[in-house]
Amino acid sequence: MASSQGSDAGKTALRAEYVRIRTRMGASVRAATDARILLGLEELSAWKNARLILTYVSFGSEVDTHALMQAAWAAGKQVAVPRCRRFHSLDFYVISSEDDLEPGLRGLMEPSPDCGRPLTPPQMVGSLCIVPGLVFDADGYRIGYGGGYYDRFLAFYPGEKVALVRSRQLSGNPLPRDEHDVPVDWLVSESGTWCCNPMVR
Repeated sequence: MASSQGSDAGKTALRAEYVRIRTRMGASVRAATDARILLGLEELSAWKNARLILTYVSFGSEVDTHALMQAAWAAGKQVAVPRCRRFHSLDFYVISSEDDLEPGLRGLMEPSPDCGRPLTPPQMVGSLCIVPGLVFDADGYRIGYGGGYYDRFLAFYPGEKVALVRSRQLSGNPLPRDEHDVPVDWLVSESGTWCCNPMVR
């Protein structure tokens, strides 16, 4: 249950603030910014070395991942996207094109039932996970949408984690965090790339 005090209240206020920041950006500015972010991602060694990309399917004013999926397929990589399950958990399924997607929870695009079995952690070794969020700090911690889906998944994920983030979604101050929160290893923005985890350099 959400609290009106402490870090929960802080996260709620930050979510509202950064949703406003994101939606105030014009569509053409978002498109140009996201194109530069994708170029930065493609220069990242973790991207170049990954045989499998796990990514969310962007919705609304989120950083675009549709071009990212096309870039991955063009580079000979596999792409997997999540399906939301009960108890706020995620399963990832390999898709061969966006035709394999259909509306799921809250209208978000998810893999269709024809996509076979979900990936297991051993099958994800050597992959790269693109992690969504509303705002990130320099340590790789984030404020997401409040469901806890990705933190539950990332607790057992064996690969590197990267956030695609517009500069306006970067916090100069540490964000509120709980002990179950899992930081990303890399931040890629239109202005540059930042390693949050020296162990992956």
